[in-house]
Amino acid sequence: MKTTFFTIAIISFLFTLNLKAQNSTPAPVSKAKINFKNLEHDFGKVNENDGPITFKFDFTNDGTDPLTLSNVKASCGCTTPNWSKEPIAPKGKGDVQATYNPKNRPGKFTKTITVTSNADQPSVVLTIKGEVIPAPAEMPANPEPKK
Repeated sequence: MKTTFFTIAIISFLFTLNLKAQNSTPAPVSKAKINFKNLEHDFGKVNENDGPITFKFDFTNDGTDPLTLSNVKASCGCTTPNWSKEPIAPKGKGDVQATYNPKNRPGKFTKTITVTSNADQPSVVLTIKGEVIPAPAEMPANPEPKK
């Protein structure tokens, strides 16, 4: 008798789980779609004293819902992102600008910018790279005569 009751209880429990699974609705899927023209940019060789350099990553919203960029974050303080803050309509265009400051950073560099949005692919990583040519060493204003 106990075995029969236990078996009926387990079957009832499993049946309840099955009904619950059938009635659950999937989470809504965003129909915004971000499509960048480029995911990477190589600045090549840049002079340290030439000041900050900027590249604009253009994108389109290839989806059917408005696209909103919720966060754009650079991998370090030497890179400053700027982006389209207003929602991008379907088939609309926007951009993410990445500005790199080469001052006091000689040598090769690779930096990333992570773009977070409501798109079907919620996170996209953009990359900038290049090589900073060091500024020439400054000569002292009054060099000492050699003895």
